[in-house]
Parts: sequence; structure tokens; C-alpha cells
Amino acid sequence: MLKSKDKIFTNIYGFKSNDFSSSFKRGDWDNTKKILFLGHDKIIEKVKASGLRGRGGAGFPTGLKWSFMPKIVQERPHYLVVNADESEPGTCKDRDIIRNEPHKLLEGCLIAGFAMRAHVCYIYIRGEFFNESQILQNAIDEAYENKMIGKNSAKSGWQFDIFLHRGAGAYICGEETALLESLEGKKGQPRLKPPFPAGVGLYGCPTTVNNVESIAVIPTILKRGENWFSKLGNDNNTGTKLFCISGHVNTPCNVEEEMGISLRDLIDIHAGGVVGGWDNLLAVIPGGSSTPLIPKNICDNILMDFDNLKSVGTGLGTAGVIVMNKSTDLLEAITRLSYFYKHESCGQCTPCREGTGWMWRIMRKISSGSASSKDINNLLDLTKQIEGHTICALGDAAAWPIQGLFKHFRSEIEEKLNKNKIAAE
Repeated sequence: MLKSKDKIFTNIYGFKSNDFSSSFKRGDWDNTKKILFLGHDKIIEKVKASGLRGRGGAGFPTGLKWSFMPKIVQERPHYLVVNADESEPGTCKDRDIIRNEPHKLLEGCLIAGFAMRAHVCYIYIRGEFFNESQILQNAIDEAYENKMIGKNSAKSGWQFDIFLHRGAGAYICGEETALLESLEGKKGQPRLKPPFPAGVGLYGCPTTVNNVESIAVIPTILKRGENWFSKLGNDNNTGTKLFCISGHVNTPCNVEEEMGISLRDLIDIHAGGVVGGWDNLLAVIPGGSSTPLIPKNICDNILMDFDNLKSVGTGLGTAGVIVMNKSTDLLEAITRLSYFYKHESCGQCTPCREGTGWMWRIMRKISSGSASSKDINNLLDLTKQIEGHTICALGDAAAWPIQGLFKHFRSEIEEKLNKNKIAAE
């Protein structure tokens, strides 16, 4: 259990105001100048030492990512881009950071931008987050009024400007290079890598794209110390994390907890337990809809961090925990997710453009009860032809829920199909 004194997001539920003065009382924008005076490279080294891994899903070390930016600014300016295009089903953490702790994010933008020698930051926010975009724009205006950003940010001598850009509601724009394309006014489609954004990013300039949560925790890490953060959680999985718990639980919630908390404690202590009790649990999707589900027998003891979940064939992802009890028709649930990925494919890569439609149609056939084991084999073979064969990870995201379903529940599904076949005869 995370102690109250170790919480970073102290107003995540919005019990207090999110305005500048209230945020300042909670510690935001406090001694920011002192942090900037550490220097570009020292800040990056401290973030590296904290062990912070990206909170957007991939879990790549944040400080290491920052270090890829050129150390000298030449004719091309540097940019920081914050990914607030939170579109993963089951995930709603960034929305609440923006709603209730916007100044933590903005202070983090200044520090991160300074560390990477960037004078400009763009926050790309999901188009459907209309109220949140207004809250964030108000916070940006307050930060300018209080001279925390602008020509002389936090009296540090560093010029830093933040611009808010609303997306048009495409899931694919959560992928960092598709986001950059969209930000440039083009169709949101992923770019081939290399070159990576740190070399050729926004407008062809060195750019780092980070998730909202990854940036929002930076000020607290640097104020309390990288050693404080690195001692929370487990080795290689340090610090705190916002978990989004939804589905068949008694009290769905967002909660900040220590990395490595057990899934059962997370659900029982913070979400009021599974509807119908723990023994009524069927499966959990642990990291947003693109991560493979895990059955109850794995849920009993699994720890919620990148490495432990990877060891059982799934992932922490965005920590969007979707709980499904025995009232769930898993086939229907995964079929619905298959339709989502089919709908959101940008169509650039043939395996994804064609394959997501085929996967959905076969899943629909299986869900209707008119399929056979041969259809399941064809479906799983199809997922392997898509996985790893696309420019971005959307193809993988579409394939993994299906692979997870049949890895753990194939025998039950085949038994159901055989019963339907006998009944039809």
C-alpha cells in the first residue's frame, strides 16, 4: 500500500480547486527555478536515476529517451510534444490529471522542455476531451499570467511557450509519429522509423513525445529526490502509478498506488472487490484493451508492474484494469474490441487494413456459435501474420486480445461450439 506522504497526485479526485493558487499551495511551481538551475544534463541524469519508465504503455525509460535529443541546438529548434490523446479503452488516468492537476503537467512540461533544450511545447489533447481542454487552456493562461512560462519562465531566464492542440478523435493519433503527422496538419498515419523523432520529429526537428503522466510526475521526482522515487515499487519497475479500474467491480476508480502492488489488493482495497466476490472473477485485462487478458488463476497472485505481467504473457500497458466476472461473455467482449481496432486502423499497412477486418469477421462467426476448430486455427494464424508486420503497434494491439482469449479459454469455447453443433444436428 502506498503511504499518503508518498502520493504524487494529491488532488486526483478533484476535491480541491485546480487553479494556480490552490495548486501552488499543494507544491506545484514551488522552487521550479532551483530545479532548472541544475542544468540540462543534470536533470536528465536524475530522471534516469529515478528509474521512471514511460507511463503511456510502452514502459521505455524516460530519462534515456530524453538523452537521445541532440546536446547542441543548431539550425533546427527542439520540441517537446505531450501525448494527451488518451483513447485506449479502459484508460482514463490522463483525463483526471488534466481535470484536477493541470499545473503539475505544465510544470513538468517546463522542466522536461528545458532539459531537452526545447523552447516550445505542444500538448496534443484528444478531441473529445472538450471540458478538459478548456481546463488545461485556463491553466496555461494562469501559468503565463504568473510568469511561470513565457519569456522568463519561473525567473530562470529560459523562454518556454506551451500550445494546446485538439485532435479530431482518431485512436491512431495516440501513436507518437501519427500524432506528429496530425499536429503538422496532415492525415494521422504513423511514420516509418528510423528516423526517430529525436532526430527528425515535428517539422523535421528534434522532438521528444511523452505521455501526460510521464511528464506530470517529473517535478515531484526532482523535488523529493530520485532516490525517493527509485525506492518505491520493484527493481526496474520503480515509483508510483495511476491505475484505472473498471468493469465488474463495486467501486470503479482511478487510484495512485505503488508499482508492484498485487492485482487482488488493487481490486479489493481500492475498487470494492469483484461484483459477486473474488471467486466470481473470470478474467482481467490488466493494461488497457490492447493487452491480453489473464484468467482468475493468474490474477490470484500476479503483481502489477511491467516485468511481472510480461512474464505471464500480458503487459501493464496504460494500467487500465478491466475486470470481468462470470457474467461476461468473453467472446462477445473480445469481438467488440476486434471491431474497435478494425474501425480505428488508419489503413496504411495491408496486414492491419485487411487483417483487422478479417479478424473481426471470424470472431463474429465464432461468437455466433457457427464456427469450428478450423476457424479458430485460421484466426490464430491470421493474428501471427498481422503481429509484428505493421509500421506501428496497432496491428499488435488488435491481435493480442484474441491471442489472450484463446490461449486461456480455447477449450471452453470449443466445448460451447461443439454443443451448438450437436444441438443443430
